[in-house]
Amino acid sequence: MPSHVTALQVMIASPSDVLEAREAVYTALSRWNEANTSSRKIALIASRWETGAVPMLGDHPQALINKQLVAKADIVIALFGSRMGQATPSAVSGTAEEIAEAEAAGKPVHLYFSTAPHANDVDPAQLQALRDFKKAIEERGLYGTFNSVEELTAHVWQAIEHDLHRLELTADEDAKPVTGVDFLAQPGEERLPKTDSRGRLKYETKRWIDLINRGGSDAEDVVIEPVADGIFLGGSGQPTIIHAGQSRRFPLMLALSAGDPAIKVTWTESKETRERIFHVG
Repeated sequence: MPSHVTALQVMIASPSDVLEAREAVYTALSRWNEANTSSRKIALIASRWETGAVPMLGDHPQALINKQLVAKADIVIALFGSRMGQATPSAVSGTAEEIAEAEAAGKPVHLYFSTAPHANDVDPAQLQALRDFKKAIEERGLYGTFNSVEELTAHVWQAIEHDLHRLELTADEDAKPVTGVDFLAQPGEERLPKTDSRGRLKYETKRWIDLINRGGSDAEDVVIEPVADGIFLGGSGQPTIIHAGQSRRFPLMLALSAGDPAIKVTWTESKETRERIFHVG
């Protein structure tokens, strides 16, 4: 029997000043797919105006985005930093109009405001418009905040799991939902430019481990530790809680002498101590 996958369009809406956050949401959706699509038969399709909107004439640009992206979206995730964005003929900004369109259509809309320090050149008028919008939101719903891309990733996963439950989406009839803790250790890395004391451009590699709880239960007293010499984990040995559908990022450093990179994760589930070894090389 062929296996069918339910596809959900998730639109990422925001002004232009939160590019890093937009990319973080896109990455979070991709990682959710890596962890869940195979077992739960659900795929999240990220939608962004810069890649999803088809250039056309005949209407206001925002109206075209509404028709092409908002109308097709199943879920909308909206992000704000220090700007409200450019006004449209019918709303204080394009992002605000997208939120209103989705909300009117009964789609789940999740708003997140950055609490990171504002840039020195922030536009006071934009900042005030954002504050007014935020105050208006407080009168009709809840919004979230984030101070880092790691925190935003956790919020996105939590929102997606909430929406899947609300939409009553399940996997194939033969698939059984995961009710306990189900960890996935996802390694990641990126090369960052760095200038030395002589002004020469060099690169350093930043590595990390994303520990993702794909299950339906919270994991308590979570401790992550290296199991070999030459592996260093930021925050290792410190107990934490990783709720169902959330993730936690741990900085990773590897010495030249490090062998097969592996980590041990221990946690408490149903008052019992569990552990699992992950090879992350």
